[in-house]
Amino acid sequence: MSFNIALSGIQAINEQLNSISNNIANAGTYGYKAQRANFSSMYAGSQPTGVQIGSTTQNISLTGGVLNTGRAMDASIDGRGFFISKTSTGQEVYSRVGIFTKDGNDFLVDSAGRRVQGAKLTPGVAAPGPKGDIVVPTTTLPAKASTEIDFAANLSADWKKPAAAFPTAPAPTPATPPDPSTYNMSKTTLAYDSQGKAHTVTQYFSRVSDTGLDVQVNTLVDGVPPTTGASKTLTFDNAGKLSTTPATNALVFNAAPAANVSLAVDYTGTTFQAGEATTSTNVANGYTTGQYVGVELGKDGKVIAKYSNGEQQAVGQILIATMSNEDALTPVNDTSWVANSDVGTITESNPGESVAGGLAIATLEGSNVDITSELVGLMGSQRNYQANSKVITTENAMLQSLMQAL
Repeated sequence: MSFNIALSGIQAINEQLNSISNNIANAGTYGYKAQRANFSSMYAGSQPTGVQIGSTTQNISLTGGVLNTGRAMDASIDGRGFFISKTSTGQEVYSRVGIFTKDGNDFLVDSAGRRVQGAKLTPGVAAPGPKGDIVVPTTTLPAKASTEIDFAANLSADWKKPAAAFPTAPAPTPATPPDPSTYNMSKTTLAYDSQGKAHTVTQYFSRVSDTGLDVQVNTLVDGVPPTTGASKTLTFDNAGKLSTTPATNALVFNAAPAANVSLAVDYTGTTFQAGEATTSTNVANGYTTGQYVGVELGKDGKVIAKYSNGEQQAVGQILIATMSNEDALTPVNDTSWVANSDVGTITESNPGESVAGGLAIATLEGSNVDITSELVGLMGSQRNYQANSKVITTENAMLQSLMQAL
């Protein structure tokens, strides 16, 4: 009996050594969770028959260290939750390893080539699409015509009325720009038509009188006056605040062969104070056509496609899965798990929402293995192995003595 008990101890210790060696080997594996072999005694009725490994558990809830990678498509979860991927057979797996890339079919995949699960985002549509594979569009981004210009500046109250009147009739030509003596300041903005062609919108600011509170704005598009909105008067109160209502100028200009462009120039925030004339905002919306140049992740889990025209568009939203009993997950390898009936309720949400952890971009979660503890356990297993071997040796010696006595 003692021989079988000691043998069961050696077999159990061998299984424990497998867990310890696997932990040590994966001390540098991203997202690895240390496992532990749990001993349990064996009985035949009320008689002890030895020991066995009753179960193997992983310390899933203990987060590993965070490692900076500098790669925009890496992410770690700061808190609870798992990234969701789908295998080629359609099975969902969960992982803490956020190494993502775009495959040859434009799907977002994890380090194992499984398709990452999330919601599709369509620019201009507030509601996200249903959960599914995330596709990164690599087609040309169509041009978007400009519709507004945001302009805010301090127009200097120290200006004097220009020496000459701004030429409005006949209109200036692109080859003959206005004489600087006809305005106090000019500012240029690029606007785009429906075909993506850039147009130069130049505003010329002129004080109407040396003592008045009015500033005349004359606008030229590509060097010629627009169809409408060529002139706008901005009026300020005694405190230098803009009092013109509405504080916008509606420009329309011919962009043939593209469609006419209608621009609303918004002067909200513009002031009339003494000192230097400064411009704080001067930007038009819209953009020219753009080619796909790459993809990156946002801190909120959005998948952002980048284009050669400087535009960025959120095309997908990564989801984070949380479970009421994550320790019941079944490992399919040591950095991925699948759900079973014991995990409880599975909740899928955006990073940082509900109980899901937020994302740290350009970082990865390291292993949670404690090398010191594993080495201590290794030495303990060695002593136990030696002790059980000694039992077997002693049992063998006793049997030999008994046989010789007979």
